[in-house]
Amino acid sequence: MPPAPLPANEPARLAALRPYEVLDTASETVFDELVALSAELTGNPIALMSLVDAERQWFKARWGLPVKETPRNLAFCAHAILTPDQVLSVADATKDPRFADNILVTSAPDTRAYIGVPLMDRDGHALGTLCAIDRVPRHHDALTVRTMQTLARAVVANLELRRAFKRTSRRASTDQMTGLANRQAINEVITAAVAAKEPMAIIGMLATVISPGKRLARGSL
Repeated sequence: MPPAPLPANEPARLAALRPYEVLDTASETVFDELVALSAELTGNPIALMSLVDAERQWFKARWGLPVKETPRNLAFCAHAILTPDQVLSVADATKDPRFADNILVTSAPDTRAYIGVPLMDRDGHALGTLCAIDRVPRHHDALTVRTMQTLARAVVANLELRRAFKRTSRRASTDQMTGLANRQAINEVITAAVAAKEPMAIIGMLATVISPGKRLARGSL
């Protein structure tokens, strides 16, 4: 079957995803726990926090599935983001023409039932989904839908908090006039390097907060 078409607002959607700076980042407890709750509360063996990138879906958090990403052209979530204000519920993928010959259905993880709630930002862009998957057909009742919607809102709220924290931290460690690292930022990296008992790390860590080609101003330390 052909892959899901691109959303009408695909360029804006991808542009909205980038500032979260979350793709290819390490696991984080809050998202891991929300995904685990999704599986536990709905009785599904697999649950995922999936972010739909240009060519792939990447899993920020996953339960019951070992892979970190799959091609977008195979992604159920690529279909879910086409209707950001709706839940995509598939009772039996083998009977759905969109998915019947999908390799994720015909082989591991043997997807049968799928429920995906789009992770929608404040401007209406679907960044990805919170989804749950079963290996046997099942009907998703109203309680399951409400549970997934509630947890999806929690995922989005924590994404927003994460982005706000990173922005605040960046402003707090940058001189407003020059855009260079301020004394606080430089002291923090030196302290971290010393604590790690690796003096040479100071040079590398300073390089991460000082713009290339710039030098520390005399007396800035």
